[in-house]
Amino acid sequence: MVTLPVTTARRRRSFLPSLWVQVLLAIVAGIAVGKFWPATGAALKPLGDGFIRLITMVITVIIFCTVVNGIAGMHDVKKVGRLGGKALLYFEIVSTLALLVGLVVGNLVHPGRGFNVNPATLDAKSVLTYTNQAKASGVADFVEHIIPRTLVSGFVEGNILQIVLVAILFGVGVVIVGNRAELLVRFIQSTTLVVFRIVGFIMILAPVGAFGAMAFTIGRYGIDSLVPLLRLLLSFTGACVVFVFVVLGSVAALFRFSIWRFLLYIGDEIVLVLGTSSSEVAMPTLMQKLEALGCSEALVGLVIPTGYTFNTDGSSLYITLAALFVAQAMNIHLSLSQQLTLFAVAVLTSKGASGVQGAGFIALAGTLMVIPDIPVGGMALLLGVDRFLSTFRALINMIGNGVACIVIARSEKELDGNALQRALMRTEFEVIAVPGRPERTKEDV
Repeated sequence: MVTLPVTTARRRRSFLPSLWVQVLLAIVAGIAVGKFWPATGAALKPLGDGFIRLITMVITVIIFCTVVNGIAGMHDVKKVGRLGGKALLYFEIVSTLALLVGLVVGNLVHPGRGFNVNPATLDAKSVLTYTNQAKASGVADFVEHIIPRTLVSGFVEGNILQIVLVAILFGVGVVIVGNRAELLVRFIQSTTLVVFRIVGFIMILAPVGAFGAMAFTIGRYGIDSLVPLLRLLLSFTGACVVFVFVVLGSVAALFRFSIWRFLLYIGDEIVLVLGTSSSEVAMPTLMQKLEALGCSEALVGLVIPTGYTFNTDGSSLYITLAALFVAQAMNIHLSLSQQLTLFAVAVLTSKGASGVQGAGFIALAGTLMVIPDIPVGGMALLLGVDRFLSTFRALINMIGNGVACIVIARSEKELDGNALQRALMRTEFEVIAVPGRPERTKEDV
């Protein structure tokens, strides 16, 4: 893993603004193009997709190398098992709280009230792809989905769950072999250095990717398409704010760090996710920043890749709130027992589609399929704004995993508390050196 050295220095002048400013300006420009020249905006989709593909091109190697490095750095299989168990327990508890927040907000705000949709008029065929995938996400299928056909299948298909499994087995094997695998460990560490340098080069194109993604979204769906579903968008945004500042804020306070300062610290990543609607594009630099905060290299390498597949707080929020929206839009009253059943089912389905493209929508389909009172075809109401909702899902997923890493690191005493406080309280004259990019000041973070 590449460690970000934190040094004290004078601010360096740069002809370009910081990354988050560049991305923010690109988002504004993309909105303008999509609004006034929708055909042009829709045609710019390859820019956003191309940038995301550049990141996903290296993300599989990053996950494999960081997980192997993380496990190898612990030198103890029992510790790996304890840490993995603790991480999964934390993921389950917090994602369940996210489901609860979505349920509560849905009952308080009633985002679907007033739609008065007739179920007979819904186009169930438009969500057939998602329902078919949801049918194939039972326990047996989920287990089968994790296990690759060969050691390299996960890399070829870009399947994160399979890569994590192979990396864990590989890392455990390295620990058991011991010193005889030292040459292999050095090779993986060197590969990690090279890949993170490549990420530094790719991040230069982040504003271009954000511009293309936002221009396409507005050009294809249009700002006007948001008006009928504005209450749902505002409700989901509000639920996200409550979750971050109440749930994650309380967790952060319990483990002695400020959620506000942490959000400022990962400002680049937040703006990048907002621009591209993908949490994966922020994963490499998030891992680097967590190391700079004082989290141990080994722990970051194990927790973050695992969290990206199992700790999907944003998707959990979405499932319960969206399910209530669909029911309310069709004037279907759900009793307390039905809502509790919905909640219990969502606890399972929110994990069933982990690592699958469109996991949030697929998990919602899986939830509605076992609640006969709510027609699955009602998901068609969400198709027009799902692109916008997915942006916030990705953002909460990314923030939640960053907080999880700090929490688990502190609980395992794998966190340098002094480094954490220095990084979060950094003055304007201190900078962080990022591989492949000029040094950045506090304002840039």
